[in-house]
Amino acid sequence: MNARPAAPKDPGRPQSTPKLGESLTQDPSATAVRGVAGVGARLRIRAACVSLVVGLLLLGVKYVAYVATGSAAILSDALESITNVVGAGFALSGLLFARRPPDEGHPYGHGKIEYMSAVFEGGLISFAAVLVVWFSVQELIFGAQLEKIDLGLLLTVAAGLVNAALGVYLLRAGEKAGSVTLIADGRHVLADFKTSLGIVVGLVLVRITGATIFDPLAALAVGLNLAWTGARLVRHGAGGLLDEEDTALLARIVAAFDASSFPGIIRVHRLRAIRSGSITHADAHLIVPEYWTVETAHDALTAFEAAVLAAGEVDGEIAFHIDPCRRELCGVCDVADCPVRRFPFEGRPPLTVEEARREMPVPRPSG
Repeated sequence: MNARPAAPKDPGRPQSTPKLGESLTQDPSATAVRGVAGVGARLRIRAACVSLVVGLLLLGVKYVAYVATGSAAILSDALESITNVVGAGFALSGLLFARRPPDEGHPYGHGKIEYMSAVFEGGLISFAAVLVVWFSVQELIFGAQLEKIDLGLLLTVAAGLVNAALGVYLLRAGEKAGSVTLIADGRHVLADFKTSLGIVVGLVLVRITGATIFDPLAALAVGLNLAWTGARLVRHGAGGLLDEEDTALLARIVAAFDASSFPGIIRVHRLRAIRSGSITHADAHLIVPEYWTVETAHDALTAFEAAVLAAGEVDGEIAFHIDPCRRELCGVCDVADCPVRRFPFEGRPPLTVEEARREMPVPRPSG
């Protein structure tokens, strides 16, 4: 990947157009981006494995707690742990599949499987919510018989604390690695922690008052919370499958455009970006001097793409379409040796997401 030409030292003065080959040597930043991507892939797999192993252990703990107490609330917690384990297994499979490189049948890679994993996990949570509500209603109607409440409380508190730590770890790993699957798994595990918290409250009330009705009531509250969490995950995953606009991603790319600007890249517009798992695919129109040759424009755009990806720490690609400059943009063009300039350079205003989305940029004064 080629490096970008040096950015202008003084944004208030027009700069010379970079000569072909000048500072367009091999760019180490592109290698750095690929290195970060490799670290992110390993982090995603490691986190998914941790989630699966811990989920299996916690499922065993909750099953023991249910057998010891006969609590509907603890049963609801164990049911959710089953969905945790199944979801973690599906997430690990999805992450391994998403790592496969693009091929003829999938030219944009296999990253969309991560959104399918999020939808699947959200569906599992919703299914667990239905089961929890069902068992809660059964106990409300027929009554609950509880035993060894102290042991159940101890095991549930321990499992809840482990789930809280695991959920925070998965969320941080997902955000660091740019993994929708890990973020969904982390939210699922934190929902499990909230489940355990609600169950502890219910069992404490049973322990204090002796009224066993608090057990199914706690389970019912847990089921309703699970239904909300599952619906949110399904909505998030479906948005990714349908290429819903990611405003935060656009803002990150726009900031990278500004940080990487150099003479000749006059303005950016018609920016669009989607994510396929951890990979970003973006396209935009760049306005360049009308007298540039195809070769000059190609070299400059290749360098600009490498600089943007490095500045934004984006793992992916940007496809640029070239538009010739217009006279009303002379005021924001900092090319000093321009033979077609009509107006003096006034300054380059910061690029905004709103402008970058537009069909054509609107020239603005610098001050």
